[in-house]
Amino acid sequence: MPQTRQLIIKVTAGTESPEKLSQAFTVATTALASGARVSLWLTGESTWMAVPGRAEQFSLPHAVELSELRDAVIAGGTLTVCTQCAARRELTEADLLPGVQIRGAATFVEEVLQEGAQALVY
Repeated sequence: MPQTRQLIIKVTAGTESPEKLSQAFTVATTALASGARVSLWLTGESTWMAVPGRAEQFSLPHAVELSELRDAVIAGGTLTVCTQCAARRELTEADLLPGVQIRGAATFVEEVLQEGAQALVY
């Protein structure tokens, strides 16, 4: 039986770079729809997209609503916030949407070093 493909996406941009932010979530949900296992990592200012109400405030012409994309990632993949990024923003898992986890660099490295894994950075 063929192994399911794994895609790990790290998004480093927040609302200051709306197209990068939107593209990361769009690629993540497209990969999910294609049958890949998806792990989306939020770092830097993108961290805020895991906080209730934040993605709902984001708008980009000709793009799917970010909150819809985010919810699809939570439902079908893994959405992770960087430990240091959360700490710098004084966020804990209690501040984040249900299903979002906070993990560190060791977990990220473990994911990207898995055989057959593909990593993208936005």
